[in-house]
Amino acid sequence: MKKNTAPNIVPAGGLPAIKKKTVPKFVPAGGIGKKLKKTAIVSAVYFIKSMTEKELKEIKEEVLNCKKCSLYEERVENRFYPVIGEGNHQAKIMFVGEAPGLQEAKTGRPFCGAAGKILDELLESVGIKRENVYIANILKDRPPENRDPQPEEIKACTPYLERQIEIIKPEIICPLGRYSMNFLMERFGLGNQIEGISKIHGRLFESKNLFQKIYIIPFYHPAVATYNPNMKKILGEDFKILERFK
Repeated sequence: MKKNTAPNIVPAGGLPAIKKKTVPKFVPAGGIGKKLKKTAIVSAVYFIKSMTEKELKEIKEEVLNCKKCSLYEERVENRFYPVIGEGNHQAKIMFVGEAPGLQEAKTGRPFCGAAGKILDELLESVGIKRENVYIANILKDRPPENRDPQPEEIKACTPYLERQIEIIKPEIICPLGRYSMNFLMERFGLGNQIEGISKIHGRLFESKNLFQKIYIIPFYHPAVATYNPNMKKILGEDFKILERFK
């Protein structure tokens, strides 16, 4: 006897599709990791730049309100500006002059007068753009009649410069003139190598500590070429040493 078999009932829409097993795509070890690493680097760079801007802005505000020496009174009386610094905040090369001149005090910009024009020409001669370096002075305010910086003024002002150097972290610092040369060479442990600037201009000095290595290269102040044109040639020869650091 045949057994009764129930007919298979087929749904109106036909048989349901059979789902295929999906195999997860294999991601190479360097795939996502590289993207994450790149993102992390970009974020770190942005954070560092933001912190640098913030710290340099704090210095600016402090200098604007600084009354540690009599140069503040000179500034207010003549309606001058302090000259804090200008340039690339991640600069490899930093120039440090002595004090602002009249034109600089009127504008708040370093090396924007006759000496600044010579500095621009010297930079151009070795293929360095001014916007790629940082320029400051050991004094932030102009001394009366462009006289030499006084010890108490240097003592009051240079902590700002030291903080700028710590924030910007240049690899090469170029003192312009004997006052900035003496201060910076002492500051970086090169005091025993200080001689007259006529003897050591254009020479490379290396300062090392546990955290970084900095080169100090003293130059004559560009202003010397404004009253002695022959000095421009000497400055030009000295500046050629910077070509290796571009």
